Amino acid sequence: MERHFDDELNDMKRNILKMATMVDESIAKAIKALVERNPDIAAAVEADDEAIDMLEIEVDMQCLALLARRQPIAIDLRFITSVQKINNDLERIADLAANIAHRAGVLSKNPQLKPQIDIPKMAELVRAMLKDTIAALVEKNTELARTITARDKEVDEFYVHVFREILTYMMEDNGNIKTGIEHILIVKHLERMADHVTNIAEDIVYMVEGKTIRHKFEK
Repeated sequence: MERHFDDELNDMKRNILKMATMVDESIAKAIKALVERNPDIAAAVEADDEAIDMLEIEVDMQCLALLARRQPIAIDLRFITSVQKINNDLERIADLAANIAHRAGVLSKNPQLKPQIDIPKMAELVRAMLKDTIAALVEKNTELARTITARDKEVDEFYVHVFREILTYMMEDNGNIKTGIEHILIVKHLERMADHVTNIAEDIVYMVEGKTIRHKFEK
């Protein structure tokens, strides 16, 4: 019985890691669509979002089945409930990537506002956060997970910088307003992604240590 339970936990873990990989690829492709002004890549990201949605449902069903049938306790219970939350945050990140891809498709039909330098850099920060958070999940490394909060602040600062720069372009020329708004929404989506990654990191700390660090509760 114990062996079957471990197998089910491992299967669920494989699915959540698969989902994290798919989400990371969606972010990369969405930014590629933006930089290359390629509506075909943008459309592919939106299509990929449906596959991620289906995987989210599968993981959620696995979690509920394990809770109902196995009635886990202690760290196993924390692992399953944390995976439920991580699953939801990953799905939301994928939705935001699809939104960026959609906006990239719109922008590909309009004159370019400015060279795409800052937004790709911001996206790389978010992707690095996501990769390290997933590494923390695999390795049960709460020290690494705890570094994510500080890095989220770095993304927030980047967001403010890019927002102000885009606003300057909009104020200088009314013709830039529509395109500028699309860019502001994209950087806002990236900032929200970082928030979701931070949620995942906090769930990992809870999963491993049984400590809640959200909203500075630990202090």
